Amino acid sequence: MLSTPDRLQFFAFLDAAVGLAKDSDADGILVLMDYSVDWKELRLQAGETIPLIVATNLESIHKAAVEQEFASILLERPESSIQNQVTQALLASVANDLIPSGSTVATLYGLFDHDVVDTISLLKLTERLGRLTASDLRKLKTDVPLETLKTVVDLAVSIGREGREGKAIGTMFVVGDHRKVLKHSRASGFDITKGYTRKERNILDQKIHENIKELAQLDGTFVVAADGTIEGCARIIDTPPVEVTMTRGLGTRHFAAAAISKNTDSVAVVVSQSGGTVRIYQDGEVVLRIEPLQRAMKWKVADTDESSEEE
Repeated sequence: MLSTPDRLQFFAFLDAAVGLAKDSDADGILVLMDYSVDWKELRLQAGETIPLIVATNLESIHKAAVEQEFASILLERPESSIQNQVTQALLASVANDLIPSGSTVATLYGLFDHDVVDTISLLKLTERLGRLTASDLRKLKTDVPLETLKTVVDLAVSIGREGREGKAIGTMFVVGDHRKVLKHSRASGFDITKGYTRKERNILDQKIHENIKELAQLDGTFVVAADGTIEGCARIIDTPPVEVTMTRGLGTRHFAAAAISKNTDSVAVVVSQSGGTVRIYQDGEVVLRIEPLQRAMKWKVADTDESSEEE
């Protein structure tokens, strides 16, 4: 809980943000905070007319905000810069349909002291920030729940942007129709997921994401069931070849993704090791491409990259 001076400062900044949001016709207020507050006071001062989103690195604060019926986002990289955290929070807000694409958002955060709000920014989600949306995934004709698919894609983007311990890595996730996918693939060696309960290997649990990133360094593919359960890792795709149109420079991992998505009812999500680009394959074709920009990522509906990405 904030001290009295910090509490007064927090709510003074919030009051200023509410006024700024109303004057600029903003679509919402975003507050980055890793401390507990008087949630009733927060609700009273923020009001109901302008959506307020709480973004935090702490699971306890995230849980408390959700329990008090505030829209809340749990950020995955607490060690990143404040600018990067703001970007991630904005992207997640659009992706989770908390604010519309192209919104204007009054954002509160601690620039000089992360323990208390000291800065207000009025941010416009322009083309660079405004194209990440769950509606893109909803357009895919698949029985895989949106939550599972989005979790896999977000994890793939994180791997593409961060790599592992400073080293770029490439990997692939095949989601849905897992029984058939398992028949069209083979184990490359010891499968470390064996011996764990379905709950312990469910990708919807953020607590296992670091383990998945560690395993992503192994050659092969993650096979993920529609409910998010990882049914196999480090598996080699062994499916009959298909005729597909492939962008010049893409390697075997992308051909495997095209083939398995063509021969099964799965969706393949590929992380390119050379550039971190994430491509989503369905029915043998790229349906979405996500670029891990330095501070953001944007989703495209066409694969027009002609750069070399041999893998």
